[in-house]
Amino acid sequence: MNPAVSHPANGKLNIAAALHEIGILLELKGARYFQARAYKAAARILADLESSVTSLISENRLTAISGIGSAIAAQIKELDRTGTSRMLEQLRSELPRGALELATVPGLSLKKIEQLQDALGIGSVAELKSACERGEVRKVKGFGPKTEQKLLESISVAKKPRNEINIHKGLRLAEEVVNYLRFAKGVKQLEIAGPLRRWRETTPDITIVVAANRAATVLDHFAAFPLLIRILDRTPYSLVAILNTGVKVSLSVVSPNNFAATLLNATGSDAHLERLREVAATRHQTIELNGLKARSGKATVKTESELYDRLGMQYVAPELRENEGEIEAALAGKLPEDLVTLADIHGMLHCHTNYSDGKHTVEEMARGAEALGMSYLTITDHSPTAFYAGGLKVDRLKRQWEEIARVQETVKVKLLRGTESDILADGSLDYPDHILEQFDVIIASIHSRYRMDENQMTERVIKAMRQPWFKIWGHALGRIIQHRPPFNARVEEILDVISESRVAVEINGDPYRLDMEPRWIREARKRKIKFVISTDAHSINGMKNLKFGVGIARRGWVRRTEVLNSLSATAFVKAVRPNQKLA
Repeated sequence: MNPAVSHPANGKLNIAAALHEIGILLELKGARYFQARAYKAAARILADLESSVTSLISENRLTAISGIGSAIAAQIKELDRTGTSRMLEQLRSELPRGALELATVPGLSLKKIEQLQDALGIGSVAELKSACERGEVRKVKGFGPKTEQKLLESISVAKKPRNEINIHKGLRLAEEVVNYLRFAKGVKQLEIAGPLRRWRETTPDITIVVAANRAATVLDHFAAFPLLIRILDRTPYSLVAILNTGVKVSLSVVSPNNFAATLLNATGSDAHLERLREVAATRHQTIELNGLKARSGKATVKTESELYDRLGMQYVAPELRENEGEIEAALAGKLPEDLVTLADIHGMLHCHTNYSDGKHTVEEMARGAEALGMSYLTITDHSPTAFYAGGLKVDRLKRQWEEIARVQETVKVKLLRGTESDILADGSLDYPDHILEQFDVIIASIHSRYRMDENQMTERVIKAMRQPWFKIWGHALGRIIQHRPPFNARVEEILDVISESRVAVEINGDPYRLDMEPRWIREARKRKIKFVISTDAHSINGMKNLKFGVGIARRGWVRRTEVLNSLSATAFVKAVRPNQKLA
């Protein structure tokens, strides 16, 4: 029996894979476009759910989930009960062998797949590639040499870099794969590598390294992953495949003795590894970073830390491996050894409730922060100018303060009255002074007029930073990753002003913001500016954004002592209160 069956998430993944297959097969058959799309969308929704399918079914909550109607819910119930569905089996029986995999090749319609099946018995991409290379496809009626060449080119497209995906999606998918691989027989160690391990904002694909004595067993296990729809390449120690999301996953399986070297090499970055080789050469040492071996002198290096140590360097955390001065600092013993960690954070910052554009109530958000072990929570809903996000006018703000006081009596987490105050076009903050002075914390953010020219935007932000109230500069440059670039401003000039003003800089944990960028975080550190790491949470689930904020902070070399919400509740309140000076 496959041990993965006992994994509680495996049933959900199998059902999601089946729904995706139904959608693809409906598409191939020329069924209604919206029906096919609905099944594929439901597959994504189901794979993302934290609740178990069994509990959703038993509590009759499937159709309460947006995107899952009664017809799809019926398929989910049947799949959960029997492991298959009559609809899926019927679709499979009506289509040629390997149709699902072959459909991933651009240019192959159902009719052409059927022709290849009938003429050559082709039922996989590997068989198609082989037939094209032998010149057999051109002989099939309706194809020809040009079509054969185009098919070969299409097959190779999937091996080329694709558009990068956000870290949020990348980590979620990688964790699904890792959770599945844990149940493979003989796994000793496994880690997510590549840009995700360095907490880069985006990644072109997913890289995973596994230590095991029998590589074939782990590779066979991965080949049966429910969300895997196509194998691009397989060697005795690796497998590259495409998931049903279109994301490529590269898996390397090595012996435990070679795990550290492979992980280092697979983590990158290329520039960091190249610089590391240069250091090794100057010390007359040989380090092979080919994914299989790492040798320094005669002894195998068994940990990454040991490898750096043998080169006379401090250990370089994955987030720092970008060849941006970290190797020089490590050689000089000046690399920060107390980079901020998730465990260092005691306060949940920048949280919205249903008073503005949040999903949950003050009490629900308080309970959520409490469940995560936080000591304090800032309630920072939008200010009046952000009317599109339910910005609070003064009367509603005061009603919220009353509710915060009532909820405080029922929870242990310290609740702080705050605002995400808009920085207006003229640089002023969006509440009158007599209101601003009553907050426990002010986050000052720009939400409009992003297209000001560099001079106007620089002056706007500088004026806001010079406001007499202590404030936190929220999602500083307004970027939305892959959708909106940072606004134009002279950032170093703004940071110079901040260093002399009553301001801390937010490191925004929303995975689609992650603002500010690590390069600017490092510039702020040079000026001894303090930070907060926030979630920008609009729901209880959004509080999980904290890990992304910590990741980007570490990429900016931020130390625990530089983060204000690593302080106790009492010390934090004293540090950020608008009418107090920065401690």
